[in-house]
Amino acid sequence: MKDLHAEIDNNVKQALAEDIGAGDLTALLIPTGKELVANVHSREDAVLCGAQWFEACFLALAPGTLFSWFARDGDHIQAGQKLCEIKGYARTLLSAERSALNFLQLLSAVATQTKNFVDAIAGTQAAIVDTRKTLPGLRLAEKYAVKCGGGINHRFGLYDGILIKENHIIAAGGIKSALKKAQEIAPPGVFIQIEVESLQELQEALTADASMVLLDNFTLNQLLDSVALTRQQTGERIILEASGSITLKNVRQVAETGVDRISIGSLTKNIKAIDLSMRFRESA
Repeated sequence: MKDLHAEIDNNVKQALAEDIGAGDLTALLIPTGKELVANVHSREDAVLCGAQWFEACFLALAPGTLFSWFARDGDHIQAGQKLCEIKGYARTLLSAERSALNFLQLLSAVATQTKNFVDAIAGTQAAIVDTRKTLPGLRLAEKYAVKCGGGINHRFGLYDGILIKENHIIAAGGIKSALKKAQEIAPPGVFIQIEVESLQELQEALTADASMVLLDNFTLNQLLDSVALTRQQTGERIILEASGSITLKNVRQVAETGVDRISIGSLTKNIKAIDLSMRFRESA
């Protein structure tokens, strides 16, 4: 997340350029210099996320815009709750409104979805982990939102972790060959994880000194057997991650098998925006 501020700036520039283009024609109805106050409320319970993106949309057009927040990123918010008050030039508030709300609604939705999964497995040893199934151009933003919801980030891209999947294994000549090559080329501090689709493949991965194994679309019984096999055969702890067809209805059962991590693409992929409203009044 060290590049988050630069990413916010880039996200906001693209969003405003997309929406405003050569200029906001409707905002020309408003006299230059007129000031307004805007209040943002939530229409549903959620986890707030995206305040920095929200502010940046207005500040990019008018650096003097003022904000008063009544909740922080990561806070649980309730339906009807006032989240923020903004004071600034009317044209700026109107031009930036849609882009700002888009960020706040989307990222709050990701944080809320993550928190729902985190709460569902509370008391187990498992952690909820995100994936690379993010909206194009918003990966860091969505992964930030996952953390606000209490989840853990997996790799950010193909550059900071090695995940050996089925096609890599086929192309590399098998699990043992793929792991051996990965161990030779991995930069210091970069994790190596291998995906398996059966107990036999798990056995091969353990024999080849895998340190992280992704159990893809395993049944609950297969997960239980995988945990037992791994703990029995490895002197040191191997990280086991379950993935595939995991929902709020079954995630608790998956966590109770003893896996360490549960990765869920729907945290960032299948998202319904949180319903927020922004209303204006005359500046005092």
